[in-house]
Amino acid sequence: MQRVYGAGDLAALPVFAGGFINFGYWAGIPLDGDLTVEQRVATQEALYDVVLDALPVRAGDHVLEVGCGRGLGARRVLHRDPGLVRGVDLTPEQVARATAANDDPRVAFVQGSSSDLPFPDASFDALLSVEAAQHFEDVPGFARESARVLAPGGRFALTTFFARHDRAGQQLAELLKTFASGLDLAHPVDDVLDHLREAGFEQVTAHSIGEHVWRGLDRWLELGPRPDRWDRNWLRAFERGLVDYYLITARKPAGSGV
Repeated sequence: MQRVYGAGDLAALPVFAGGFINFGYWAGIPLDGDLTVEQRVATQEALYDVVLDALPVRAGDHVLEVGCGRGLGARRVLHRDPGLVRGVDLTPEQVARATAANDDPRVAFVQGSSSDLPFPDASFDALLSVEAAQHFEDVPGFARESARVLAPGGRFALTTFFARHDRAGQQLAELLKTFASGLDLAHPVDDVLDHLREAGFEQVTAHSIGEHVWRGLDRWLELGPRPDRWDRNWLRAFERGLVDYYLITARKPAGSGV
């Protein structure tokens, strides 16, 4: 994690633009012509909007983002008029970048682990995570900690890519270097849902949004300033049924303890 989110931050790569680090939500972007950096940034903002709509974030909410990176997504939450926003990230360089760029007193960033969140019980009304959970080594711990820091009735929304089934890991490692290196982990999506239920969440659902992710990403890689044919195996992995991009939502029961 340190090698890609520390001094050599992934946000500096052409595939990621504008400081975000996500594959983007490409609905409404024409893919049959050239693509601009402005469009690429818009897709990354749109992915956050998909999650914020799914939560939803309401005026006055206390909101936590797990895996906040440079903090652009956490600051995008401010469009929903929350009372407070906190971002947590494992990498100190990312926390420093996010803090340096922030000028809103409602927002703050701290270093911490997804499986050991540095916040008291029942601190938040809503929790989101955008394209980070594929890195988490302890998904059950993340699920338990998310349930702990959410108040009763609190909302949870996560979006990222997960393996379609528990046999996909080896094939993903053969196709994609991030899986071969262990940067991305082949968590089966059904296991992620089970972990959330075991942590006490209800109304746990997963929706594929891959149709609005993979082909747009592949087109950007094709047209980008430094196209990488290895990276274009993401679309191949999706078409082979090995991986997909999901929006996962859940709720902490209203009558549950803290």
